[in-house]
Amino acid sequence: MSENAREAILAAARRTAQAHGYGGLNFRDIGAEVGIKAASIYHHFPGKAELGAAVAKRYWEDTAASLEALSKANGDPRKALQAYPGLFRRSLENDNRMCLCSFMAAEYDDLPDAVKTEVQAFADVNVAWLTKMLAAASVPAGKREARARAIYAAVAGAQLMARSRADLKLFDALIESYRGSGLIPSKWR
Repeated sequence: MSENAREAILAAARRTAQAHGYGGLNFRDIGAEVGIKAASIYHHFPGKAELGAAVAKRYWEDTAASLEALSKANGDPRKALQAYPGLFRRSLENDNRMCLCSFMAAEYDDLPDAVKTEVQAFADVNVAWLTKMLAAASVPAGKREARARAIYAAVAGAQLMARSRADLKLFDALIESYRGSGLIPSKWR
């Protein structure tokens, strides 16, 4: 099987997991979407746990790259922090999908350990990047990580609320309320 087939499987699994979570992943549906037999997926992923872990790992790696690109594109850490919610908004813009790892985190008790590890890595990558941006924006050291966790949780929560209503305007309103409270920068307190 080619590397292209593996990539197509991962892409299909990502779309499925963003709409239906880990529980929605099944080889038959993914094979049909990719145009291969379900049995062919086993050449790349021995089981659902390995597929789930691979797709979650790819997702956090892609997110880490997007965060670094966001830093570079904005130059100023305050502007990068202001733009951060846009990464979560894009999932909603794509057929009301969720952040894959946020969705899987809600299924945490039912995840295999390998998938749990990758889901936790996603949160860690986000919090580390936010902490780094807050440091660069001169937020006092004792408050950075707690604020980073609060920003991450607030943005992920806004996405969850907006998805449950299929309402991008709700997401935007929640983000604006976070800016108004000073959680996400518009002006620094």
